[in-house]
Amino acid sequence: MSSHVLILGGTAEARALAAALCTRPGVRVTTSLAGRVAKPGALDGEVRVGGFGGAPGLADWLREESVDALVDATHPFAESITANAARAAAETGVPAVVLRRPGWRPGPGDRWHCVPSLNAAADLLPRLGRRVLLTTGRLGLASFAHLSRLHFVVRSVDPPEPPMPPDTHVLLARGPFTVPGETALLREHRVDVLVTKDSGGAATAAKLTAARDLGLPVVVVRRPPLPDGVAAVPDVKGVLERLGIG
Repeated sequence: MSSHVLILGGTAEARALAAALCTRPGVRVTTSLAGRVAKPGALDGEVRVGGFGGAPGLADWLREESVDALVDATHPFAESITANAARAAAETGVPAVVLRRPGWRPGPGDRWHCVPSLNAAADLLPRLGRRVLLTTGRLGLASFAHLSRLHFVVRSVDPPEPPMPPDTHVLLARGPFTVPGETALLREHRVDVLVTKDSGGAATAAKLTAARDLGLPVVVVRRPPLPDGVAAVPDVKGVLERLGIG
């Protein structure tokens, strides 16, 4: 029996899941990308780019394309997409699962300050340092735009969107990163505080080790909670088992 799996993608885990599903006979795989990254990596299976029009539009697409299972493998901070996916799945009765890499956890020697939002991170920053490495992505810099007395090194895959702090140096780079490379970056720019989202995963975790080794404080923005009744699995194996094709 054939089946159609829709993956809401944009992460390395989504790419790995698409590759795994495409090896299963009779499985049609479609990965949907929001289109926010200019040059996404290659993907196995079918690819669509762009939004659905909220939960109602996604529900219509699930019906029209005879989707048998929905996997939300978006970034842990894609809060609105996750909420829309949960509503569309509930409306259509399509089985759904959330694929989320585990979050980071502080270890001995870490100087973490966990906050609930980018605005809270901005409020805390002036008490921690004056030279900031900001690795929260290209969106949301408006939260820091008023901090005119701080110097920001903003690193993202694509150019960040304004408004942004007046004293900003932009670095365009894509992980994975290494501890020696991150240590050299922090030293070169004389960074004294790091700001990051709790994205999890190994590709961008080296900065946390580098900050620990240098004794730097780290402001970590916590993940938004999942919608009520929605649970997550941490890896591709868990998704395959949940879909009954492990």
